Parts: sequence; C-alpha cells; structure tokens
Amino acid sequence: MRERHPVGHGPEHRGTTGGEIVIVGPCASGKSTLVSGLVGLGYRARVVGQEHSEIGLLWQQHQPSVVIGLHASLETVRSRRGPAWPAAVYEQQQRRLAPAMAAADVIIDTGELSPIATLAAAAAAIRGAGTDCEDGRRSP
Repeated sequence: MRERHPVGHGPEHRGTTGGEIVIVGPCASGKSTLVSGLVGLGYRARVVGQEHSEIGLLWQQHQPSVVIGLHASLETVRSRRGPAWPAAVYEQQQRRLAPAMAAADVIIDTGELSPIATLAAAAAAIRGAGTDCEDGRRSP
C-alpha cells in the first residue's frame, strides 16, 4: 500500500459535503468486494467504473471525500479472470485509470493482500483522510 496526496488532489480539495468514498481500479482488482466490506462497516462507498470510460475525470462526478485506487497486476487479474485475459484490455484500463490513480488518497495492491487485509488497509486510509462525515461513515 502506498499513500498519495498529490498537490491539489488531496481530501482538502474534494467535495466534502457527502463524505463519499470512491473506489477505482482495473477489472478483477476487488472493487466490489471492497465496497461490500466498507458498506458492511457503515461507510458510504461506491465503485466507479473508470476503467471502462474514456472520461478521465468520471471518478470526480460523485465529489468524493476519499478516493481509493486498487492496483492489480496483469498476472493477478489473469489469476482471477483466467489466463487468456488480454494484455491489451489491461493496458487500456490502466490508461483510463491514470488520472484517478494519480489523484487517489491511497493505492492498495490487492495482489499482495487478502480481501480482509485490503479492507483493513482501506479503513485505515479513510480514518487517516479525516473526512467530514464521521470519517467517511454514514451520517446519523
């Protein structure tokens, strides 16, 4: 896991009224699994299918307080989707994800972590980001 706070893209520069957490990453990186876990913990989180869109700032549409980027190598994706998963598709997704990953508050390599460890790393990053909605949780 590596934390990132590029100038002009950290939590202090995001829409903070909703406290929403956005998850981006390539196919088979564990986005849906992570969102399910975060929602189970009471966080307001959603997957943004940035990897499928040529709109480079699609992830900003929801004015997230926290952006979590999930990384999965081509080998990891192939282990989850099958050995024939096309490298060209993976490379295209990486290109489409580049702006969101550059602005992510944290990037978690899901090839190195179990789903539970990924959830723990994401929850720690959310607490560290200090969002305005009870650390990214649903408002009471």
